[in-house]
Amino acid sequence: MDFRQLNYFVAVAQTLSFSKAAQRLHISQPPLSQQIKLLEQDLNVQLFDRTRRSVALTHAGRLFYREALAILERYAGAKELCAWTLDGKVGKLRLAFTASVPLFEDFPKLIQGFTRLYPGIEIDLQHMSTGEQIIALNDNDIDIGFLRPALNFQPPRSIQTLALWYDELMLVTAGQEDSSLVPEPVPIDTLADEDFILFPSALGCGLFEHISSIATAAGFVPRIVQQVRENSTTLALVAAGLGVSIVPSIYRKSSPPGVAFRAITGARVDSRIVMATMANRNMASLQLFRDYCHERQTAAAGTQNRQAG
Repeated sequence: MDFRQLNYFVAVAQTLSFSKAAQRLHISQPPLSQQIKLLEQDLNVQLFDRTRRSVALTHAGRLFYREALAILERYAGAKELCAWTLDGKVGKLRLAFTASVPLFEDFPKLIQGFTRLYPGIEIDLQHMSTGEQIIALNDNDIDIGFLRPALNFQPPRSIQTLALWYDELMLVTAGQEDSSLVPEPVPIDTLADEDFILFPSALGCGLFEHISSIATAAGFVPRIVQQVRENSTTLALVAAGLGVSIVPSIYRKSSPPGVAFRAITGARVDSRIVMATMANRNMASLQLFRDYCHERQTAAAGTQNRQAG
C-alpha cells in the first residue's frame, strides 16, 4: 500500500464512481481499477460492492475511508511541517541577553511580535554577560546575543551586529531624587576619590570596560570596594551608602528608594544595546529573526523622522 493507492481509494469513495474518480485523478479507468484491486488484496478485504450500475462502500470500506482520510491529512501536515523547517518557520533559536536588556520596553515587544508571526519557532532565553555571549556565539552555544558592548567595541568579521536601543551611563549615589529638580551633572574627573560598586571585570562585561575606559581617560582608576553581578544589587548597596556606581540610565525605571541618578560630563557616556549573530550562520529561522529586527528598526527610524519633521 502506498499514498497513491490511498488517494485513488478516497477519490472512488467520494464519487462512488470509477469513471468520475478517474477523471478527477486525470488517469484512465483501468489503472485505477487495478490499483484498487491491489489495495484490497493487500488489506485482504473488499472495499467496494460493484455492480454494472453502482459502486458502494462495504462496511470495511467505510471504516477504511475514515482512516485513509486521517492518514492523508497527517501526511499533508508532515509535508507542510518539513517545508516550514526548510524556510525557517519551525525550529528553535537560542537567545542570550545582558541584565539591562529586559528593561527596554521594545525587548518583550520584539520577542512577542516575532513569536506571534512565527509560532513554530521556539525562543530559548538565557542571561549572559557581553563577554560570555561573544564566546557562546563563537562556540555555537547560542544563535543570537543582545549585548551591551564596550565604548570602542569593534566586532570581528565573523560577527554581524545591529544596534537596537540607546541610553547613557549615569552616576548613582545615595539620596532621594526630586522629580521637580534637575540635579547638577557631575564632571567625571571629580569621581577619582569615590568608592565604587561595580561588576567584576572577570565577567567580560562591556559595561565594566566602558566605565574603566572613561575613568582612565579622566586620569584615574576606579577604587572598587565591592564587586557584584547584578545591577539591582548594585543599586541596593548604593542606597545603603556603601559607595557610588555608574550604571545605564535604563535602570532608572527599576531603581529602589534611596538612590539618585546624576548625569556625567566630560566623558563619552553614550551606550547601546546591540544584537549580535555569527555572520556565516545562515540558518533559515535565524535569518527570519534578523530580518524581523531590521524591519522593526527601519519602521522605528521612519516614525522618528516623521515626528522630527
